[in-house]
Amino acid sequence: MSRKHSFILTVSNNITEKEGVIFLLENHTGFFKIDLAIKKELLDLFKIEHRFLQSFDLIYIPDLVGQTINQGIIKTHLEDIIFVELKTTKKYLPENPKGFFFGATKNEFDFAEILKEKFRFCFVSINEKGSSFSLQTIDELNKIIKNKRIQFQINL
Repeated sequence: MSRKHSFILTVSNNITEKEGVIFLLENHTGFFKIDLAIKKELLDLFKIEHRFLQSFDLIYIPDLVGQTINQGIIKTHLEDIIFVELKTTKKYLPENPKGFFFGATKNEFDFAEILKEKFRFCFVSINEKGSSFSLQTIDELNKIIKNKRIQFQINL
């Protein structure tokens, strides 16, 4: 694959992911985008290595509505926080996540295994026929995975 093609795919995927974040933040309560400092603080509070900083995109606090996330809110709702790794597609998926194709890192799967019920993969389908999302724990996801393969990404 050419560098130009790879770059274009990466930019396109980043745009689609941002659309997924916006969809959740604007249409569903409890989802929050957090900055790097709060991500680090959360990992520290859960006594988890910082190598997992890129293993989640959002946090979900189901009963928290209309709040701005700050350190006080984080500490107050620590037991309720769910880490969320977003996977977004523009494909129409009326039975989301059925039919979803996505890539994930070993770190994301390791992080999910460490946190279990405190982590969800969030599958977002953004399509003019209908948009949806589905939250899956690692155990739920493992039960529905049809195929899983390892791909090495190597920099020289």
